[in-house]
Amino acid sequence: MSHYLLDVKRLLCPMPVIKTQNKVKELQVDDELEIVCTDPGALQDIPAWCRMYGHEVLNTQEQDGEIIITIRVCE
Repeated sequence: MSHYLLDVKRLLCPMPVIKTQNKVKELQVDDELEIVCTDPGALQDIPAWCRMYGHEVLNTQEQDGEIIITIRVCE
């Protein structure tokens, strides 16, 4: 298991989800991806995408105007 960071700050919907999807394609099962974004819609969009594709949301937090979503890549 490895931990990766994806910076999608200042990108608006649908780009945070598209960039997340593209990055996940490069990762292995059980890898963790921390997504840092500023689009408030990502709080709903990324977890919804994870549910559709079977990935696990480990944590979501908002800090200093940034949204940080950590997911685990599943099969």
